[in-house]
This record gives sequence, C-alpha cells and structure tokens, in this order.
Amino acid sequence: MFNYVDFIIAFLIAGITTFLATYLVKKFAVKIGAVDFPNHRKIHTIIKPRLGGIAIFIGSFFGTLYIHPFHEHLPEILLGAIVILITGAMDDLYNIRPVIKLSGQLIAASFLISDGLIIERVTLPIVGMVDLGFASVLITVLWVVGITNAINLIDGLDGLATGVTAIAFLSMFVMAIIDGQYVAAVLCVVFIGANIGFLFHNFYPATIYMGDAGSNLLGYMIAVVSMLGLFKNIALLGFIIPMIVLAIPIFDTLYAIVRRAHQKENIMAADNKHIHYRLMENGYSHRKSVLIIYAFSALFGAMAVMFSNSSLILSFVITVFVLILLHLLAEVSGLVLNGKRPVLNTLHKIFLRKQRGKE
Repeated sequence: MFNYVDFIIAFLIAGITTFLATYLVKKFAVKIGAVDFPNHRKIHTIIKPRLGGIAIFIGSFFGTLYIHPFHEHLPEILLGAIVILITGAMDDLYNIRPVIKLSGQLIAASFLISDGLIIERVTLPIVGMVDLGFASVLITVLWVVGITNAINLIDGLDGLATGVTAIAFLSMFVMAIIDGQYVAAVLCVVFIGANIGFLFHNFYPATIYMGDAGSNLLGYMIAVVSMLGLFKNIALLGFIIPMIVLAIPIFDTLYAIVRRAHQKENIMAADNKHIHYRLMENGYSHRKSVLIIYAFSALFGAMAVMFSNSSLILSFVITVFVLILLHLLAEVSGLVLNGKRPVLNTLHKIFLRKQRGKE
C-alpha cells in the first residue's frame, strides 16, 4: 500500500520546489509591498518580505501532484486551502480586520463539513466510542479555526512556526503509517518537505516570513490531517492524540486567551507575551529560544506516537508526563510562579548530586 520511494520523491519535490519558489516569492512580496515592518511588538529591526506561505503551498502542491493520491475529500480540502491562502495573503498585504480572516477560515471549514469531513466521534475510557451527533459540526469548526489560529500565534520568531509544524507533521506521519492512513501520510510528507525547503530561508536570521498566508495554511492542513487520521484512531482517549502533538501552540493559545481576559484586553489583539517572547525576556537568544521550543515539540510528538499505541494505564502515565513537560516549559519561559522554577531547580540539584557522586 505504501510506496516509500514515492514518498521520498514527493518529499524532495516539495522541498526543492519550495526552496526555489521562495526566491521568486521574496521579489514578488517586495514588489507589491507585502512586507513586515519593525515595531515595538516584533523582534526584527529591518523590513522583511512576507507571503512565504505561497512558496510552501506551491511546493506541497507539486509534491502531492506527483503521487496524485485519491481521496473523496481532496477537492474540498484543496478549495479550503486556497481560501485560507488567499485570506492570509490579503492580511499580509492589507492587514485586514480579524472578522474577515475569521470569515475565510469559516468558509474553508464549511467546504470540509459540506463534503462530510467532520469529527464524528471520540473514544473515551469506560464509556467507549461516543457519537457526537449534531455537536460534530460545531466541534469540527472549532477545531479547524482553533488550530489555524494557534499556529498563527506561535509564528513570532524566525523559523519557529515552520519548525514546530514540521515536527507536528512528522509525528502525524509516523502515526499515519502505523495506522495505514495513506492520504494523511502523503499530506504529511509533502508539508514536511515544503517546510524544510522554506526553513532554509526562514531560520534565524530569516530573509522572508511565511506570513498569515503560511501560518494559516499550515494550521489548516494540520487540522485537516488530524481529522483524516488521528481522530479516526479507535484507541482509548484517541481524541487527545492531536492535542498532544500540538501541545505547545494549544497551550500558548489558551494561555493568551486567559491572560487577555484577565487583563480585560481584546483576546484577538496581538501582543509580545507569548511563550517564545518570554523565553527571550528570560535571557535566551533568538536562536536558542526557537531550539528550546523545537525540543519540547519533538518530545510532545514522541509522546503522541507512544500514546497512539498504548494501553489505558500507559495512556494516563503519558498524559501526566505531558502535563509535567508543559509545566517545565512554563517554568523555563517564566510564565508561572512569578518566574520561580521549583521543579527545574530540584532537577538541577538532583543532577549535581549525581555528578558529584560519580566524581
């Protein structure tokens, strides 16, 4: 069923095409004025082109075209992706209002729902499989819109969203292979390739940003792939798997909503208090802050793969470990306990004792 040679070729096509297309997109973005200006909220100090998402779309499209997989929902997935890409590109060029961006995301979600690609059921311990009924449409909309915006929110440092989504796609690819989800695996492969091709231009110091065209496209595709594969998993607590894969962007989004609501701020307003910014405030360099989040993302991805093939008891153990990892990330970035680091300090003391014991 799986032709791994085709997967490798599709990966290379997506990566090389994105890498080359990015040069053209840079010139095009500058020519039409789709650039990102420095301000008090942003890290960069010089004007940089946006619209990198167009290159990612081109690369992933040609990679998929090579394999040309068949799936009943692919036309609607593509239409939704195009709507998301256009809406994001409009924002990169004109800074459109949030309600217009939301409208584009809802239209994209409506394509999926109208074609029957929805989150129909979840599997719970003891209870078993639960049919969501009428709530399935609402949950599908919330999932697509929520994940699309979650990826958008973490796109604050050079290479951050590109790398985090590549890691997410990689972990979902492994699960798709294990679970025999061919189309989900194909989409993961081409977006991994496209992201790596773009990362050559986007890693610190970036020469181009993916913009909303890219972050929204990647968020949308992660939501779609999870609906094609991860939510179809019949394992206990299977609905938690995509949440583990995307633990960092989901946690950052929820934290931003709670923080802004508590401070009576507009929850749609942008700020510089996300995890990646707090890491830099705590003394980590731009590059090191990105690598720290990469490392945590890889750990969460590995946990998700283990979770997808674990017993009920092991599932709960992994869930607890995921929560501990989230707390450690919060301590590293100074989000909790007024900057205090009790767990990290304890682990550091234990490590020092072991080192002294060896000496």
